[in-house]
Formats: sequence, structure tokens, C-alpha cells
Amino acid sequence: MAQVTATAERTIDAPAEKVRELVADYAGVRPRILTEQYRDYEVTEGGKGAGTKAKWKLQATSKRVRDVAATVTEPEPGKLVETDANSSMVTTWTVREAGNGSVVRIETTWQGAGGIGGFFEKTFAPAGLKRIYDGVLGKLAELA
Repeated sequence: MAQVTATAERTIDAPAEKVRELVADYAGVRPRILTEQYRDYEVTEGGKGAGTKAKWKLQATSKRVRDVAATVTEPEPGKLVETDANSSMVTTWTVREAGNGSVVRIETTWQGAGGIGGFFEKTFAPAGLKRIYDGVLGKLAELA
């Protein structure tokens, strides 16, 4: 099994502090920026930043649906880490200042399958997930 990583990044024309608040709002903002690939999104504990627990279904392809049960930590200001209790998937949201705006980066890593299935997963999954994240970041930019 090899580690698989998918990343997307976008510059947003809003101060980093404002964007950090938006990204950390799992109860109010997150449902508004998720794309159609996310279903049954629900905050089960907390709702803002560290300590939040949320669950959803991520339909990455027509055949691949992942049940996510995420717990959020904030190891440092501007960095939220969502750890999935159902898999090895870890998603990190990082917001940093960039002039008068900010840069938001989403990075997801997980342990991929072995064999030929793992080869295809490592080859195609990152691009598919990046497309999904580009849509989420686009909605975040509109909201900010």
C-alpha cells in the first residue's frame, strides 16, 4: 500500500483571518461550499474549528462512495486537520496570508490499495479529488 495525496490551492481576495473563520465554520459555512459530490453532511458535535465532528458521504466517482466520520483538530492557527475515523484519510485545510488576500490549500492523504487497483487509485484519484476541491474552493471564494 502506498500513500496517495490529492491537493488543491486557491488564492482568495479576502483577509486570511476572515477566510480562516469561514473554513472553521463547519455548521454554517461548510454546507454552503460543498459541491454535489458531498451528500448527507451533518455536524454531530461542536461546529466551529477544533473539536468538531462531522460526517458525510463523498461520491468521488459514480462507483466510489466513501463514508467519512471526521474529527477536527487545529495543530496551529490557520491549519485545520480532519481525521476520518472510517479510514486512513486525513484532510488538512491551510489558510495563509498572501498580500491583502489569502491562499487556501486542501491536502488529503490516505493509504492506497495495493496491486493494480492501487496503481489506478494513485494515478487517477488525486486528479478527481482535486477537481472536487477546486469546486469547493471556488464556492469559498464567492462566499468570502
